[in-house]
Amino acid sequence: MATRREIFNELTTAAMECYAAAEARQIAEMIITTKGGITRNDLIVEPTKELIIDELASIKEQLKTWRPVQYILGSADFMDMSLEVNEAVLIPRPETEELVLWVAEASHEGATILDACTGSGCIAIALARTIRDSRVYAFDLYDSAIETAKRNVERYAPQVNIRKGDALADFSEQFTERFDAIVSNPPYIPISDSAMMRPNVTAHEPHEALFVDDNDPLLFYRAIARTARKMLTADGALYFEIYETLGTEMCDMLRSEGYRDITLREDFRGKPRMICARVSSIAR
Repeated sequence: MATRREIFNELTTAAMECYAAAEARQIAEMIITTKGGITRNDLIVEPTKELIIDELASIKEQLKTWRPVQYILGSADFMDMSLEVNEAVLIPRPETEELVLWVAEASHEGATILDACTGSGCIAIALARTIRDSRVYAFDLYDSAIETAKRNVERYAPQVNIRKGDALADFSEQFTERFDAIVSNPPYIPISDSAMMRPNVTAHEPHEALFVDDNDPLLFYRAIARTARKMLTADGALYFEIYETLGTEMCDMLRSEGYRDITLREDFRGKPRMICARVSSIAR
């Protein structure tokens, strides 16, 4: 039987066929702690203790194909949760946690909130758990994403209401509620930029949740903003996670759609990745 250190080295070697050494070691550690049921400290303190990881050979082969470790494990950490993820939904990113915290900080107790293009449900669930007595709704177009989100909701925030809806259509037809905040992390990466991205994203994460046509990178933002305008309360706010190169264009678009008090915020890497705007009463 192999030891903890031996399995760690095997996983690191397999991951290094795709990733740099530091990232490969981090991936190996994630697999060992999750699949092996031990802590990082256990690995360091008792590296020679024997360990069994089911389907180790399969896991190593998947790593060599750039399959994201989160899909291999079937889970991804987001805030204080371990959410189910699969190829039907995007893997939640740390930048999205910052968006959630921004919305939560600005929202009052009992706020009514809508998450558009919910995917795994990470935003909706985190907001429901963070904002006291909030009423949180979410929608997605794809049944496979909705099914995944519902399983995450059932585990972490059963009060979240998930429905099917199309961000590019009039999704107000699915909701009679008025919202204090509408938040979305929609598709926003121009398809031409996929050439600069790694295969762990382009070959495995759902393209429909990532990419937009180069000719109209604001397609989803504009559609959501137009529908949101009639769904927000008088002082309601619209929040987006955005592509770092689209800050100026987003501000211009939101102004043209009748929004005011537009705030562009940087993420922890110093990149403009979040935006908030409120509806002008004149535009209603």
